[in-house]
Amino acid sequence: MNAFSKIVFIDIDGTLVGDDGKVPESAVRACREARSNGHLLYLCTGRSKPEIYDFIWEIGFDGLIGAGGGYVESGSDVLYHKQVSPEHVRDMVDFFEANGIDFYLESNAGLYASRNLRDRLILLIHGDIHNDPRAKQQFEIAPHPFLDTLTYHETDLYKSDVNKVCFLESRVPFERIREEFGGKFEVLQCTVPIFGKDSGELTVPGVHKAVAIADVLAHLGRDVRDTVAIGDGLNDLEMLRYCAVGIAMGNAREELKAVADHVTGTLEEDGLYTSFVRYGLISG
Repeated sequence: MNAFSKIVFIDIDGTLVGDDGKVPESAVRACREARSNGHLLYLCTGRSKPEIYDFIWEIGFDGLIGAGGGYVESGSDVLYHKQVSPEHVRDMVDFFEANGIDFYLESNAGLYASRNLRDRLILLIHGDIHNDPRAKQQFEIAPHPFLDTLTYHETDLYKSDVNKVCFLESRVPFERIREEFGGKFEVLQCTVPIFGKDSGELTVPGVHKAVAIADVLAHLGRDVRDTVAIGDGLNDLEMLRYCAVGIAMGNAREELKAVADHVTGTLEEDGLYTSFVRYGLISG
């Protein structure tokens, strides 16, 4: 590792991977070249480990901050795995089911879907496959990989090993959910835009990406001055503030752009690649 190497923390959805579930070739090239130049690359995502598909790992990364900071591994070392209180999981499952809120539980053992989630996800991702022939064809030819990651028809959702919970927009306003679960969970709004503006996630209280980044740095014996972070969602806010260089994607929420050191292009505009060139991680 050279004396000028950086540690780069990369969000996944909207930053590395698009709504189609694919990684642009420019982003693959940027990550591999940066790593060959001696920089360390960590995935830093709201996704839990089962959602880090092989095609993502195969790009080449040095570690993972998952579940919004609740799970951390560096190389072959698992630094920690924080989990939500089983009692609070029960309260959440009961509330969501009583109010018709679609959701899924995330754990390192798997992702567990609520009753109607699959049909809702297909509609959001692919369209009305029952009445739109083009949507049906696209779904049959290339279903989104996330759909096969979930476990459906689980009879017992009172899990004891939950990293976090994602919920979709419903007739229940986000603020009502925040009021119900504030204190029990960290409540974040609209981390996956396709799920709707009143969607969100519930995580372990006090856990976020910046806390996990600090723990990775302590593990590596490195300084925050050597860090770069890039993301697009509100769960990236703390890490962009914390890292020496914070980069917001062009499709990022305005709140994130406001704290960023630089706003790059969107994923489709090769935003990750051009930001890596701008900050000298790759030659371009």
